Amino acid sequence: MSTPGEGAAREGLAQRYRRLPLRSRLALLTAVAVAFAVAVAAGACWLFAKQQLEEQRDTTLTNVKPDDKYISRLVSTCGTGSAGQPEAPTPYTVQIITTGGVVCTTEGKSPIRVAAADLAVAQGRADDVLHDARADDGTDLRVATSRGERPGIAAVSIAQPQSEIDKPLNGLALVLVATAGIGVVGAATAGLWIARAALRPVDRLTGAVEHIARTEDLAVRIPVEGDDEIARLSRSFNSMTAALASSRDRQQQLIADAGHELRTPLTSLRTNIDLLARSEETGRAIPPDDRRALLASVKAQMTELAALIGDLQELARPDASPDSGPLQVVPLHEIAERALGRARLRGSGLAISAELDPWYVRAEPAALERAIVNLLDNAVKFSPPGGSIAVRLTGGELTVRDHGPGIPPEDLPHVFDRFWRSPSARSLPGSGLGLSIVARTVRQAGGEVVLRPADGGGTVAHVRLPGAAVEPPDMP
Repeated sequence: MSTPGEGAAREGLAQRYRRLPLRSRLALLTAVAVAFAVAVAAGACWLFAKQQLEEQRDTTLTNVKPDDKYISRLVSTCGTGSAGQPEAPTPYTVQIITTGGVVCTTEGKSPIRVAAADLAVAQGRADDVLHDARADDGTDLRVATSRGERPGIAAVSIAQPQSEIDKPLNGLALVLVATAGIGVVGAATAGLWIARAALRPVDRLTGAVEHIARTEDLAVRIPVEGDDEIARLSRSFNSMTAALASSRDRQQQLIADAGHELRTPLTSLRTNIDLLARSEETGRAIPPDDRRALLASVKAQMTELAALIGDLQELARPDASPDSGPLQVVPLHEIAERALGRARLRGSGLAISAELDPWYVRAEPAALERAIVNLLDNAVKFSPPGGSIAVRLTGGELTVRDHGPGIPPEDLPHVFDRFWRSPSARSLPGSGLGLSIVARTVRQAGGEVVLRPADGGGTVAHVRLPGAAVEPPDMP
């Protein structure tokens, strides 16, 4: 369980780590990973070398057999202090235990402290043993004790200093530590270089974002190289800036077009109001007929202005706006019937026929009705006096056919653009937003709308909406 001080220290380290630049963190993580891997490999190598050396030493100690002549001379000089013994099988220490319990050690070597395992061999309770021991002078030894094969000899011990393998192991450890240190430093350097190379595209992206934030220049594009994650990020960023630039252009165009369209009714309205105000100020009354015409013009201009503002609000509303009504299953034939009632009021001198088969769609009811009304208003506006309009709904396709002047082929690609009006329609009332609202509403409902020249003159509008001819069971 950690103490509060240790927890605070770890939190401080974590905060300092998070404050490091990303490339420094990547280099640090690389160095730590390499250090861990090198440490594990070096430790495994050292342990394997230690095991092999110890096994080889034990095998050698077990196989070393001093000759009988050496053993005889060692026994004969044991305890006499005389010189002239045959040379010992260095670097080993030979020590014997006689049947009388006397211990004799190679001349010039420190006696080995007799362990219980050695006594067990001398007493016949064990055959051969290997164990660690210590000489009287404090030297750590590895001892192999076996039974004596000559009369009067109970056990023979062959010992080798532990330092014989400790020295090479210590040297190997130094080499491994030095190698690991060099590897870690090299890994950290390589990690820093790799991090810089890998993050160079991110630096470019960061620079582009900072440039856009500083200058609002959405024309900046980042070069895309390859198909990796950085390339995907660059492509996504380029797509985002292109979409933002397009949105800003459309917004500026909408503002410019709206200002242009608003200027005309506002100018006319201001002129008419100035005439009324001047009449009141000067006391010169306007003739009744002229005054009625002036007030009717003011009312019409205000109505046109209100309709234009409503259309602008509709087009400016996001698709997922909270003001949008919920999509629900609605009977398209009933909505078309209500829209036809409004169109007949506005085109009282026109013959409007309708054939409406049942068709149920998923849409926003109010928006869908407004779109159909806009289509019918368009047909009413361009139909000649006493003309006819045919409306049909069959198989999920609603068609509205008029017998007006038609739309020139070169104008057809622009009929759904905001504020676009053909030269022949600029003298007629309207804002040029009706068909834009139709296209938006139909697209939100998953359908499509097109305008085509009709056979025999006029224009036919085709609206296709996905749905069903049978009322769904969950429909309210």
